[in-house]
Amino acid sequence: MSDKKVIFSGVKPSGDLTLGNYLGAIKNWVDLQDEYDCYYCVVDMHAITVHQEPKDLRKRTLEILAQYIAAGIDPEKNTMFIQSHVSAHAELTWVLNSMSYMGQLNRMTQFKEKSKDNADNLNAGLFTYPVLMASDILLYQADLVPVGDDQKQHLELARDLAERFNNRYSPTFVVPEIYTSKVGSRIMGLQDPTSKMSKSGDNENDYILLIDSPKATEKKIKRAVTDSLNKVRYSDDQPGIKNLITIYSKMTGESVESIEAKYEGVGYGKFKSDVAEVVNEGLQPIRDEFERLMNNKDYLEDVYMNGANAAERVARKTLRKVYKKVGFIPRKFK
Repeated sequence: MSDKKVIFSGVKPSGDLTLGNYLGAIKNWVDLQDEYDCYYCVVDMHAITVHQEPKDLRKRTLEILAQYIAAGIDPEKNTMFIQSHVSAHAELTWVLNSMSYMGQLNRMTQFKEKSKDNADNLNAGLFTYPVLMASDILLYQADLVPVGDDQKQHLELARDLAERFNNRYSPTFVVPEIYTSKVGSRIMGLQDPTSKMSKSGDNENDYILLIDSPKATEKKIKRAVTDSLNKVRYSDDQPGIKNLITIYSKMTGESVESIEAKYEGVGYGKFKSDVAEVVNEGLQPIRDEFERLMNNKDYLEDVYMNGANAAERVARKTLRKVYKKVGFIPRKFK
């Protein structure tokens, strides 16, 4: 039995990973592989609350898995699996649904926002989405969960449900905490540097994908919103330039002060070109490895099969405890 703390993270296969995902989270997770027991799950069940083309969902699920590995997440050190391959996620969700209050779910900010965007597909899955997320986390007795600001409310629900179950029956679940990286950076949009870089926006020039071509990356950075001051300074008064300096610093390891000194008296054109160059240099090994992995489907199949087997053992252990405590008769096999 490992005495390491457990980290759980799920990523929805609704699109490719961005530079913001990489610099703000994944790049730092590589350093956690020896310190924590990490579970990385591609949450394909969450994705179907919005209509998906089946072939596209299958393709994106594999691509997300490949991008994680290409970015440095080692399947030998972490449990990497596909959510729908471990049926305990759906089974625990039903138990927790029976303990979730309608009023609490109705207050979820994301449900309110998604209700507006999906008025013609306002399904029960959108409403109970946070309960499935709670099941994802609680099944693995996760101590820590890295979440963005938009998911903090969902983690609070997971904590509430864990405490509610523990109080009603007996201690069963670890009550998870938010994992805050010691080093991560919040990478902002290239067109709207006041908001976090996200692939969910309509403007594809606002984000850089890990698997964008070098040419597309360069074009997006050169189109990044700046200002009329023409000074490379790390200042809240210059959010666009501040964001580009952050990207440059995180890609190269250079300090902000060193970057400011290097570009003293240099115009934005040259600075943007150099940012594009360091981003492309840093991402090229990931892009090359991603291509290699996508041409090696047998390897990816081994990764998600072995990951599901390992995840299943842990999840089933938790689910057996839950089923016993709520009063279900254990299934017998002959």
